[in-house]
Amino acid sequence: MSFWVLTDKGPAHLVTDHERPIFFVSTEQQPLACKTLQKSSIQFQCKPLKLNTFHHEPVTAFYFQTLDSFYRAQNQLKHNKITVYESDICLHDRFLMERFVRGGMMFTGNPIQKQGYTRYTDVHIKPAEYTPSLNVLSLDIECSSKGELYSIGLSGMASDVVLMIGSPNAQDQSDNDWIKWVDNEKALLETLVTAVEKRDPDIIIGWNVINFDFRLLLKRAEVHGLRLHLGRSRRPCSWRHRVGDTSQGFITIPGRMVIDGIDALKAATYQFESFSLDFVAQHLLGKGKATEDIDNRMATIAHDFLHNKVKLAKYNLEDCRLVEEIFSHTRLLDYLRLRSQMTGLELDRMGGSVAAFTNLYLPQLHRAGYIAPNLPEDGGLASPGGYVMNSRPGLYRNVLVLDFKSLYPSIIRTFKVDPMGLIEGLKKPDDGIPGFLGAHFSRTQHFLPDIITSLWCTLPSH
Repeated sequence: MSFWVLTDKGPAHLVTDHERPIFFVSTEQQPLACKTLQKSSIQFQCKPLKLNTFHHEPVTAFYFQTLDSFYRAQNQLKHNKITVYESDICLHDRFLMERFVRGGMMFTGNPIQKQGYTRYTDVHIKPAEYTPSLNVLSLDIECSSKGELYSIGLSGMASDVVLMIGSPNAQDQSDNDWIKWVDNEKALLETLVTAVEKRDPDIIIGWNVINFDFRLLLKRAEVHGLRLHLGRSRRPCSWRHRVGDTSQGFITIPGRMVIDGIDALKAATYQFESFSLDFVAQHLLGKGKATEDIDNRMATIAHDFLHNKVKLAKYNLEDCRLVEEIFSHTRLLDYLRLRSQMTGLELDRMGGSVAAFTNLYLPQLHRAGYIAPNLPEDGGLASPGGYVMNSRPGLYRNVLVLDFKSLYPSIIRTFKVDPMGLIEGLKKPDDGIPGFLGAHFSRTQHFLPDIITSLWCTLPSH
């Protein structure tokens, strides 16, 4: 298991072999679970723990040496109707959350100096407050309607450039040294690798940069039999599809992060009629893309690639700079950094409200003697939402709108609504706080109300 981190002395690659994949099984089902795994020749170790399910059943932990055996074991046990708990927690997530590491960390290990970074083995970590200075590169590509690459723009880190297929005329060459000319698409991709390695960014930003720009870059690299070695120490990129949706995916660049401007704005609760770069830039910055005809820009791009490559290069670079300015104007990276410090979510993790809750809640639940329950197959009992009055259709001269700020968090804090608090409250219902459908929440044994209070105090007042 490895992590890339930033330190005052530059990037570091942390490697640890201490953590093993783990899930839990009720101790009552342990003999059957062991027999099932042994029959399938799956190597494991098990150990009874002083932890219980929400049904007050003691549990046994099952440990594995490899992720392959961990996943195979899950499948075998579930196939044999043996309930497995917390099997959906990723190994690296568990490693960080159980040590209360959110954003910053302190670590020890054996250093090995590499080109451009330091590798540490036998790593041990603990939480710490640390805010690094990030090197950010903005990337944008231009291509044909068939996905053939024309150019790649890079801005930021005081070194703006456009990589352009073709050759300059005499005037283009003398006046536009910010354009680097290459012979063909393969050379364009190879030059991109060199340009990224030279600049060595921590974060690459863009507009739909993951599911368009990088996805297309990887496809075109595959056409030419190349791997894009854009990671630190020239490690290759990798792509994986989102489960159940092959039109969306994730890019992994070892030692770097890719953050999409659209996803980041949505995560920060920005809303626009359109999330096109031109619309958002006009709304936030008062200026837009460098083209006269937004609706027919593909035709314009194709024309300029054939007849006015310098104009296309300026358009390409302006898109990179617009994204930079949007990130700066909205302080998106500051927001993502604060969110990471508060919840433990990675900077490039979009959405993730369930993961944030898990990061904050699960370690405390374990220390209180419980493991997390599984989500019921039918979704479980739904609690009622807010009361919606029937409307009286008509035209009204005066309308009063009442919007209650943070209503549900306030209810949770007031009535001590909490998963473990419900289990503890039902033990002594006479001392608990009454809830929905016979629920009783403990007045003293709970975590969620305190987590919400802590997050509330950390958020900016505006």
